[in-house]
Amino acid sequence: MKRRKFLSNTAALGLGAPLFGSLNSAYAVNTNPKEKRYQNGSSPWPICLDTATIRTAGNLEAKVDIAIAAGYDAIEPWDSELKEFEENGGDLKAMGRKIRDHGLFVPSMIGLWGCIPESEEAFQKSLPETRKRMRMASEIGCEFVQAIPNKVGNNYDVKFVASCYRRILEIGLKEFNICPALVFVEMFPLKSLGQATAVALDANHPKSKIIPDVFHMYISEGGFEGMKQLNGDLFAIFQFNDAPKNMKMKDMKDKHRVYPGDGILPLTKILKDLKQTGFKRCISLELYNPEYHKQDPLTVAKTGLKKTLEVIEKAGV
Repeated sequence: MKRRKFLSNTAALGLGAPLFGSLNSAYAVNTNPKEKRYQNGSSPWPICLDTATIRTAGNLEAKVDIAIAAGYDAIEPWDSELKEFEENGGDLKAMGRKIRDHGLFVPSMIGLWGCIPESEEAFQKSLPETRKRMRMASEIGCEFVQAIPNKVGNNYDVKFVASCYRRILEIGLKEFNICPALVFVEMFPLKSLGQATAVALDANHPKSKIIPDVFHMYISEGGFEGMKQLNGDLFAIFQFNDAPKNMKMKDMKDKHRVYPGDGILPLTKILKDLKQTGFKRCISLELYNPEYHKQDPLTVAKTGLKKTLEVIEKAGV
């Protein structure tokens, strides 16, 4: 096979970096002066606030107002917040317009819970609720929605899971103009970047996407080196946070996440590698720390944005 054809085929499979060390063109620094920047030029990616970070702030509108006031580029809400907003008479399309009118956007919603269960019968039963969640995400203006494999079963069949994901993709794209992206979470059966990537590739769909989270990349023991072998377009959004110091990995839970730069993860290297994949979508700050939830939500949002930008500056991307 000719070298050019080999590299083309590799890219088509979502593998951005070449497989052989001597072919290192994928690691060239992008010096294009026309590249879009965010946060007054400080970031090559828009910075998003996952509303879990300010979970105690109130309703959806209150959280949107905080994201606007803190200076984020985007906001990533949860399905329960959208549902509550509608049940109290809110208009999701109008909320989407408000967000856009203030210069923000909604890249993703969390999420399609139970959308990939253990059996075909359970999958069919899950579809009405999956469609409801897709509809809400679409109305507020999301491009993506998180497909959460929390019910795939401990001995899941990759072929079946990939089949479910492909069908969810088709429903999302055709019925709601929204793209479901597959999440991996150490506490769920589908735990690691590699496992999620396998499902996304086996779905055999041109719009397959996954959502990496640095915390779960770490505690799943999947690590960070594999990420730079992938094409960044495979990532719908990139969840960002840090893992605490002075704690064993096996004891770490979502509630232990800390601000970027306050923990032990090699975040500057991760961001350098992420940049080299060609990723251009959102970096989303996602924290569940109960100590932060006791504090003023606007202060937490501003602190999280500041610390994220400091890590980006240190990475030199």
